[in-house]
Amino acid sequence: MTTIDRSDPTPSDTAGAVYRAFWRWHFYAGLLILPVLMLMALTGGAYLYRTEIEGVLYRSMSTVEARTPAVSPDAWVRAAADATGGKATRVEVPARAVQAVRVETDGPKGTRTVFIDPADGRVTGSIAGVGIMDTVKQIHSLALAGKIPNMLIELVAGWAIVMVATGVVLWWPRGAPGGVVTVRATPAKRVFWRDLHAVTGLFAAAVILFLAVTGMPWSAVWGAEVRKLTNDAGWGAPKPPASAAAWTHAAHDTGSDPATPWAMEGMEMHAMHHAPAAAPLTLAGAIQRAEAAGVARPFAVSIPATPDKAWSVSRIPSKVEETRSLYLAADGRTLADIDWPQYGPAAKAIQWGIYTHQGQQYGEPNRLLMLAGCVAVWLLGISAITMWWKRRPKGRLAAPPKPVDRRAYVGLAAVVLPLALLYPFVGASIVVVLLLDIIVRRLRSTPTITP
Repeated sequence: MTTIDRSDPTPSDTAGAVYRAFWRWHFYAGLLILPVLMLMALTGGAYLYRTEIEGVLYRSMSTVEARTPAVSPDAWVRAAADATGGKATRVEVPARAVQAVRVETDGPKGTRTVFIDPADGRVTGSIAGVGIMDTVKQIHSLALAGKIPNMLIELVAGWAIVMVATGVVLWWPRGAPGGVVTVRATPAKRVFWRDLHAVTGLFAAAVILFLAVTGMPWSAVWGAEVRKLTNDAGWGAPKPPASAAAWTHAAHDTGSDPATPWAMEGMEMHAMHHAPAAAPLTLAGAIQRAEAAGVARPFAVSIPATPDKAWSVSRIPSKVEETRSLYLAADGRTLADIDWPQYGPAAKAIQWGIYTHQGQQYGEPNRLLMLAGCVAVWLLGISAITMWWKRRPKGRLAAPPKPVDRRAYVGLAAVVLPLALLYPFVGASIVVVLLLDIIVRRLRSTPTITP
């Protein structure tokens, strides 16, 4: 690409004005989100390999001898409670006999995960929380620091879309002799970093755009509202059957259970009023009913805190089509049996996006493609910082100049306005950036009056 004169274009220099308008907003988008985006790419890339990483870290606890079980699953719960002093809330039943059962407990020391040998109920180890990769996932979604930081997900994803869209416009060849699909010069030259940035952006644009869009459901604002709207409209989670009272929202949902579909996050089923059962349902009974109903392993059993709430047995699927959840009352009745076809079109589309985002839906090629997107974000970040450093003026941020011709912003508005309407929180941030930009430019242009 030819070198662009950084002085403001004349009104007749329409192409240069449009270029500068997109360049300016591409710069702002990168400035606002680049550090967070690089953190998300790092944690997201690691999470793609969560099974392998946890397999290495917890191998001594999670691997057991394959034997025929000699104890009831209820013994797993008792062993976990004795080991932690807490109450079991969730049990993950593995698919293979050489894998330990994971029992999550909630007690005085917070949440702990206990590994149990399913054959004899022996505790093989325990860890704080539910595993290192769950912590990585919460860092990735910024949920580790609370709801307010999690709201940044929507901003980061939205501005990433702005960055991709404006970047493609800036890449457009316009008769450039090089730097379109190849990298020129050497790392000592700025043109090398410019070409690396442009070419990487070109080949990774679609993946980064996909990751940004499919990351929106995890946001605390847009994701929660879309879940509510689609569920209310009948496009999300299935309606509860007549045998259940209603869906209610859990008080302390973290949205981190891999067995829970996106449309069902934070939701619990309540059973209709009935007389107390003579023999309340236990973990052994819940597992027996799930396997009798054909729920394939691995699956997770959520143990309700109170008798009026339903037990849930949810398969941990590798693909969205394998999604299935069984809801059981305290007396053992089946309240609902929900599988993939019962979800609405919005829930299906978003859940498919989530599984593809996580590199699960299409196997290893899917995972490698998402990993390539994470690596590309780092290449873009490093090359952007290097380009800025090589041309930085002293004492100034060096944002690209504002075009004089206001018509240059027509094309930019065509890109930004639909995004602002689709993601209102992002739209509000765009307005804030515009106002700050106007204020800073007016302060700089105000003449200094000397006595």
